[in-house]
Amino acid sequence: MDDTSSPANLEQRASKSYRLPALDQDFILSDDMRGVRFLLEYAKAEHALRAWGVTSTIVVFGSARVREDGPGEEARWYAEARRFGRIASREGGACATQSQGRANVIATGGGPGIMEAANRGAIDAGAPSIGFNVSLPHEQQPNAFTTPDLTFQFHYFGMRKMHLAMRANALVVFPGGFGTLDELFEILTLRQTDKAPPIPVVLFDEAYWRSVIAFDVLLSHGMIEARDLEIMAFAKTAEEAWSLLVQGGVAVGA
Repeated sequence: MDDTSSPANLEQRASKSYRLPALDQDFILSDDMRGVRFLLEYAKAEHALRAWGVTSTIVVFGSARVREDGPGEEARWYAEARRFGRIASREGGACATQSQGRANVIATGGGPGIMEAANRGAIDAGAPSIGFNVSLPHEQQPNAFTTPDLTFQFHYFGMRKMHLAMRANALVVFPGGFGTLDELFEILTLRQTDKAPPIPVVLFDEAYWRSVIAFDVLLSHGMIEARDLEIMAFAKTAEEAWSLLVQGGVAVGA
């Protein structure tokens, strides 16, 4: 008789403690395993990115609220973000094969608006694109233009930020709100403190950004130094943004 089916040990085999740890969802989702879950969010995305040969990215931030047919400047911002995604993917090496290594792959937060536009531009160029989604109380759905195998969902903002930053060759920031500002200042702080390589940072639409952030006031009060303002540049068009990235050291066809 098979001992595993013995009625004498039914209670033992039904116990939570007897479950294999990797298959015990209650255990994995417990507070004690928070560090393990954090590690899993790093490892899963890292595994997929390596499988696709992604060696570096160009990160594009911007508002999720911008629409292709939106009012005022919205439609232009969307169109330029899409054009930038196409130019950067075509010129930067994202269209290479997995074995060659894909450089400067467009990476966004994976949501709608500007993020969708940049991912869409990469697809226009025939390149893969990355979406680093984060689970939110009002659930954010991935846009339809991220490569399915490179569409990720994070619980922890911190790990999402790490993946956005760790392969970035450049950062291009279109107009946006709190989320965009959060990501922008994360990278600016890493650059200012030399915690990140000296990658180029381009802000799209200078008038918008100077109306939102009083850089000169920060400087006049001594909160930043003049050289801190040299971390970033401003662009009016997708072509100008790409040119500034190349001037900042992003390799063409890398």
